[in-house]
Order: sequence, then structure tokens, then C-alpha cells
Amino acid sequence: MGNPHLDSLFHWLDASPTPFHVVNTARTVLDAAGFVAHDGFGADISPRGYFVRDGAIIAWSLGDTHAPFRIVGAHTDSPNLRVQPNPDVVSHGWAQLGIEIYGGVLMNSWLDRDLGLAGRTISSDGSIALFSVDSALARIPQLAIHLDREINDRGLLLDRHQHTVPVWGVEAPLFSEWLQDVARVDDIVAFDAHLFDIQKASVLGVDSSLIASARLDNQLSCWAAIHGLVHADSSYTCIAVLNDHEEVGSESATGAGGPLLEHLLAVIDAQQALSPGETHDRRLTSWCLSADNAHAVHPNYRERHESRHAPLPNHGVALKLNGNQRYATSARGAAHLRSIADAKALPLQTFVSRNNMPCGSTIGPITATRLGIEAIDVGVPQLSMHSARELCGADDPGHLLNLVQAFLKF
Repeated sequence: MGNPHLDSLFHWLDASPTPFHVVNTARTVLDAAGFVAHDGFGADISPRGYFVRDGAIIAWSLGDTHAPFRIVGAHTDSPNLRVQPNPDVVSHGWAQLGIEIYGGVLMNSWLDRDLGLAGRTISSDGSIALFSVDSALARIPQLAIHLDREINDRGLLLDRHQHTVPVWGVEAPLFSEWLQDVARVDDIVAFDAHLFDIQKASVLGVDSSLIASARLDNQLSCWAAIHGLVHADSSYTCIAVLNDHEEVGSESATGAGGPLLEHLLAVIDAQQALSPGETHDRRLTSWCLSADNAHAVHPNYRERHESRHAPLPNHGVALKLNGNQRYATSARGAAHLRSIADAKALPLQTFVSRNNMPCGSTIGPITATRLGIEAIDVGVPQLSMHSARELCGADDPGHLLNLVQAFLKF
């Protein structure tokens, strides 16, 4: 491929079809860099370590005592289709899988795609095994135009329950039997199984200026957060937190609304013997960079964007602002990040939504509210957000990684 950033990113994306695999991929990077795995926080934590809980991971590199925190946050989950606990469906000669739609899926993008299955199994003793099958196992077939001749004029109308059931064979085994075979686990008492597009991440464009992949939102930011932390050279205490469940509101034990990051900060404060007042002062001088992809201006829908704040591909990371606090960036935070970007000659764009086009939200406002640490929202501009396959500029992952590394140092 020739671009070391893209080589690394594509390996990450292709290896990580579920949040559990994202965590496993992050662990591999951290282990190779000498970070120490922790099962809990009962004893002193290592200078460089990490902790895993289900689909979330938090890693740290301790700095000087009293030094402020520099936190980079992202999320491991993406909108997708998840297999129901009792999924077996037989209908008019077709074997199908009952699914649950997770998050704000752009549903039409999942039609007529070759889908694999990945996830984890849990045994009666609590042991967990990951599985991933990237062969063409399932497909959601679209209705032929002969049976829906007005579709191109009135648009596609899908019943989220009736029309989204994948076909996965004619004489298929029971899903439980198939899962035991592929996971090589006999004693399965529960599972998480996610469908995913098996097409690999790839360079796109006649000029090779773009990249296309599933789950760019938000695994691109996860990749940058972990690799930025691994290569951080900073006197600050640097933390990368990859939360789960952002796409459904972050309200879980492993989401940004949960206590994972708060617990780690409390452990670090206690280990460094900070008083309550010193703990408060540390948070006042700390920063969190909330990294979650942004909307690039769409050439076919220019009217959906605020023209003076519409990010372009390969022009750098977008600084995301919203006066209604859907993004956490304040004027002070914008000034801080712009000063870093200017000092390192890094391109930085600005994203603001139209007043009649509400934006989504991120973990930034949630983290700032829980911890009292000011957050700055940024993201790589992309098209096709929440599609089964998304699109962004080929230069922008490197821009984000460089920005993360600079943020952790200043």
C-alpha cells in the first residue's frame, strides 16, 4: 500500500468486526508496546498499563505527580445488526436469522451485501471466546423491481422488523449448533453475535485519495487514540479510553456515561497521594479530546451543510462546535487545540451544523459532565456515516494521529 498509517489502520479495521474485537486489537498493540494488563485496581497500577471490560478498554501512561490529565476518548461500537438469542427462522423454504437493529443504522446500505458473523461466546464458568467468520454467510435480499416498480420514484420503504431478516441458507443448521462448531465451545450459555460486511478496507479513487471501509465511525478514532498513546512522549498523565455503546446513548457500565474513566482517575489520584483540593485543581487544568468522525460536505447534498463550516476530505481533522452542547468544545477549548495545531503545522477545519439540521452527539459532553474536565470534540470528515461501508480522505487518518500525539504532549 505504501502508506504506513493506512497499512496499520486497515489491519485494525479488518481485524475488528465487533467492539470485543476492537478491544482485542487494541490489546495486541498495547502488549507489543510493553503496557501491562490489569485485572482490576486493587493494587498499585503500572506506569503504563490497561484495563479491559467487555467492549471497552482504558489505557494509561503515568506522568509527573500533580501533572494534569490528557485524555483521548473514542467509542468501539458502530451501528449494525445483531443476532437475537433465539434466531432460527424457517420461512417458505428459506433459512433465516432473526436480528435486532443496533443504533442508527443506514438500513438500505445493508441490503444485498455479503455478511459474515463475529462476536463472543460465554460459557457456564464465565470463560469468554471470540469468534469471527469472514466468509459470505448471510444476505438481506432486496425485493425485485418488478414487484416494486415505483421504488425509484417514491424511495425505498423498509419495515425495520419484517424486511430486515437475513437469509443464511436453505437447509441451514440450528444457529446454536453452528456457533458451537465455529467457536469450538460446547458449553455456550450466552453469546453476542454481530453481522458485518466482509468486504475489506480499501483505497478508493482514480487518484487513490480516499479510503472505504466498514466502521470508520468510530474505529478510525480508536486506532488513532491507541497508537497516539503508545507513542506519547509527555510529562502529562496520558489516557486513551475506548467506550462501548455510544451509538445508543452511552448509558452502560462500559459506556461514557458509566464509571470506567472516573474510577481510573480516582485510582491515579490516590496512588499519587493527591489531596481532594489537588484532585480538583488537576481536573481544572486537564483536557479531554473526544474523537468521533464528522460530516464531510456531500457534493450531491450541498444544501444540507452550513457552507462556511463544511469540512473537506484530506484537509485535516474537523474541530466540532455546537452552542447547544451536542459537542463539548468551548471557545477556550477551540483556542487550545488551534494553538497546538498551529505550533505543529497541522491542518484543522471547523464543523458547525445548520440551524435546521440537528447534529448528533458524542462522548465529549458526557465525559465533561461526569468529570468536570473540559472536552474538545474533533473528528475526521467522512461521507456515508452509519452506512455498512463508509468513506473518508486517505490523508486524514494521519492528520488525526498527528493531532492526537501533539495534544497528549501540550
